Amino acid sequence: MATATQDLLDRGEDLRRQGVVIRTYDLRKTYVMGDQEIHAVSGVDIEIRRGEYVAIMGPSGSGKSTLMNLIGCLDSPTSGLYYLNGNLASEMTDDELARIRNKEIGFVFQTFNLLPRATALHNVELPLIYSGLPAAVRTEKAKAALPNELSGGQRQRVAVARALVNTPSILLADEPTGALDTATGNEIMALFEKLHQDGNTIVLVTHENDIAMHAWRVIHIRDGKVERDDKVR
Repeated sequence: MATATQDLLDRGEDLRRQGVVIRTYDLRKTYVMGDQEIHAVSGVDIEIRRGEYVAIMGPSGSGKSTLMNLIGCLDSPTSGLYYLNGNLASEMTDDELARIRNKEIGFVFQTFNLLPRATALHNVELPLIYSGLPAAVRTEKAKAALPNELSGGQRQRVAVARALVNTPSILLADEPTGALDTATGNEIMALFEKLHQDGNTIVLVTHENDIAMHAWRVIHIRDGKVERDDKVR
């Protein structure tokens, strides 16, 4: 047993050395509803390296949202292995998952998920509170993360700044333009392009082809499986 555990740890170290941020092995998530089993994710093997810009695309019910929850450590798999930046996330407890979420992942959601009565600065500062940083350091880091211009798509820009303030391993965006008009959505996608050029690893979950085409690689999910993995550019 000790040898098997060490092998898993060694594999994680090897992935980290290779610059692999996300690696899944036969990842599965099954839900039991009454006497039925729903195989939402059915044996997914994907690898995403540091600095990549990847879209995960699929129609409603394809399993892409469940896969996003697993990648984002919002849920645990039924079976299989998931390494996040060399850490074996699939074997972690809920408390450990919460800690790694705060440290390794920046989330951007369709509905922004901002605190409605809080200032933009406080919204960006929020993840740092959970990190236990002193107030002065939190404020300084939050100010540095906020964009200079908050015109079009202001709330989503603040959400992006909040996602980046902890310098996460990956920026995970779930339908980030879904609540925006076309022009503002294009502004946000241009912002993601710049973030990618700056070296950030971005995983974008979408059902829209034109949004997916902003990425450099598109993983197509259907019936809980990887249907295709295409390099776009």
